Amino acid sequence: MPAPRTPAAGRDAADRDPTEQDPTGQDPTGPDPTGQDAVPGQGQEPGGERAAVLRASAAGLIAAFVGFSSSFAVVLEGLTKVGASHTEAASGLMALCVAMGVCAIVLSLRSRLPISIAWSTPGAALLAGSTGTHGGFPAAVGAFLLTGVLVVLSGLWKPLGRWVSAIPTPLANAMLAGILLPLCLAPAHAVKSDPAVGLGVVLTWAVVGSVRKLYAVPAAVVAAVVLIATTTHIDTGTLGPMWPHPVLVAPHFTVAAAVGIALPLYVVTMASQNIPGIAVLNVNGYRPDPGPLFGWTGVFSLLSAPFGGHAVNLAAITAALCAGEEAGPDPRKRYRAAAVAGGAYILLGLGAAAAVAFVNASPPNVIEAVAGLALLGALGNSLTGAMADAHHREPAVVTLVVTVSGVTFFGVSGAFWGLGAGGLLYALRYWQDTRRDRRADRGEQALPAQDVRRGRPWTCRSATRARAPAGR
Repeated sequence: MPAPRTPAAGRDAADRDPTEQDPTGQDPTGPDPTGQDAVPGQGQEPGGERAAVLRASAAGLIAAFVGFSSSFAVVLEGLTKVGASHTEAASGLMALCVAMGVCAIVLSLRSRLPISIAWSTPGAALLAGSTGTHGGFPAAVGAFLLTGVLVVLSGLWKPLGRWVSAIPTPLANAMLAGILLPLCLAPAHAVKSDPAVGLGVVLTWAVVGSVRKLYAVPAAVVAAVVLIATTTHIDTGTLGPMWPHPVLVAPHFTVAAAVGIALPLYVVTMASQNIPGIAVLNVNGYRPDPGPLFGWTGVFSLLSAPFGGHAVNLAAITAALCAGEEAGPDPRKRYRAAAVAGGAYILLGLGAAAAVAFVNASPPNVIEAVAGLALLGALGNSLTGAMADAHHREPAVVTLVVTVSGVTFFGVSGAFWGLGAGGLLYALRYWQDTRRDRRADRGEQALPAQDVRRGRPWTCRSATRARAPAGR
């Protein structure tokens, strides 16, 4: 599988045909983040090369710390809910960190683009909201492998990626909101069950978030660690091993896990992580070919799955740190930040067992509260996207309600049935709208006062004009 292509050497942008596609997939008429159009001295760090390296390294370290601390609790809860033991959950967390790190380093250094990699936080939330699956963790690992295969196919076969993009946005967002909503209730439960610790964590998140939103969840994690250490007696004999041990899990493939875990995990990973990750790069002036990036993240997902990793993908939120001005003024050198973040993820993976040991010794409501706070932003964005279109709001609500209900049929989770129920209603509305438009084209007046799809009122005068012969 080819890596994202680097710019052709010795080719000046001024000599390029404006209609010619750049080898990197970038817009030849727009800003060139590779620096080929850079004016000498422009975009240079005032402190020189050393200052540029330090700034990129700082951005990469912050991106890795924020990415890990803000959602590792979600990952651990998700793996545990699908049957992983404490040792298997630690192995899965370590495998994800190593896969993310190596993938980010390889892609960034080969392409010279700030390609940031993360685990699938919405996917982990999907697992955390499940009720388990028949076959235990081996069946879940089989589903992880199937998800990796689908992501690879999305990179190799573009129609599959287009089909995912064709899922109606209101329904995809409603399904994700239904997955996240039960988890986001955890902070309220934590405040009720343990007011001192729960309020301390929530207030820390709120105060820090009002100053710098990016650091709100990491600050909440630090507050949780301090409050738990000072208010909870932790028996060091029950902490377990502090060094990670990779655990190879033999996969077991079942239809229920394929439909209930693999397909929803693939959809939320592509729709909520990979596609937004490409959008973040585009906003910052980078135009990589998405296919190879999707393919490589699928490959590393396949490599991490036998050790318990659910999915790795393009980063979205932390990608802005490595692709934006925080990583330096010179767009050509921001790839260093993504590479440093990759190295930091590998080091953080070595502490996976310690993280699991501390989480297991802590009050469960507090850890779940941190996970819920980390997902509040994603829940808000999903609800906004689901309810923005008034005409398709009802199918989105149906998708949300069925997903939140957690109903299972034939061992398949509610996320699949929610998307299916909302999809049926959406298809019915689409058929009605299409039929209405055809009647309008024939000049019939049996339409409601407002043509919702076209956004204009339907009047007898417009019907008269529709029937009038040409030239009248």
